[in-house]
Amino acid sequence: MLTGKVALVTGGSRGIGRADALALARAGADVVLTDIMLESEEGAEAAEKYGPLNQFMKSAGIVYTEETCREIREMGRRAAAIKMDVTDRDEVGRVFKAVKEEFGSIDILVNNAATLDHVAQIENQSDSLWERDINVNLTGPYNCCKAAWPYMKEKGWGRIVNMASVAGTMGGFGQSSYSSTKAAVIGLTKSLALEGARYNITANAIIGGIIASEAFKMGNPKMNDRIVARTAFKRPGEPEDIANAVVFLASDNAKYITGIELYVSGGIELFTF
Repeated sequence: MLTGKVALVTGGSRGIGRADALALARAGADVVLTDIMLESEEGAEAAEKYGPLNQFMKSAGIVYTEETCREIREMGRRAAAIKMDVTDRDEVGRVFKAVKEEFGSIDILVNNAATLDHVAQIENQSDSLWERDINVNLTGPYNCCKAAWPYMKEKGWGRIVNMASVAGTMGGFGQSSYSSTKAAVIGLTKSLALEGARYNITANAIIGGIIASEAFKMGNPKMNDRIVARTAFKRPGEPEDIANAVVFLASDNAKYITGIELYVSGGIELFTF
């Protein structure tokens, strides 16, 4: 469905981002993965900057950015793994320009990079981590959308898929910063949808629920079971469930869909008991 298209996925080192990249490639797209961590680089500074979850993932070897590129190339697609910090606007601009020059276009942008390890009730929320979460989860997608926009506008075709969360629509206990940024991403998405329609650029948000990524599996088992029990299916989703929705929204099958909040949540937002 996506043959001839070029997709850029942020936060592609593992989990949902990795699944998105592989699914887009299977659908025919060439794929560029960006992340603050690559297997071939130390990455200690970036991991330390963005919190204990990234530090653990790096130390445990749960970084597959370059490995994912290898798998995509084995499908016969073009692929690249690029170290990029979505909060660094100048770096984002340079990377997007280089991708445009090497791959010819940036047709699909999946804003997946995010932080989610800041959990504390409001009186104990860290001011510095609040700022970090805003910078990564909200300003990061803004930076990437702004960098991709001229290329999509010039081509007269574009697909932007922003990763939001049920935490942004329902709130999350102890997740003031995460919930706030994910709610804001929905507003950004709707504004981009309005501005992009005249250029054949769609912008949609995926409202992700409980997904069995590496980060989820690291959580407290009792708490995980309690959260999963809130879903209609009584089980977590898989990263591929998100990835399949991303491919649909990136395809011409979704050409008349823009500005929506697509729930991939197992019905956690329903009144379940």
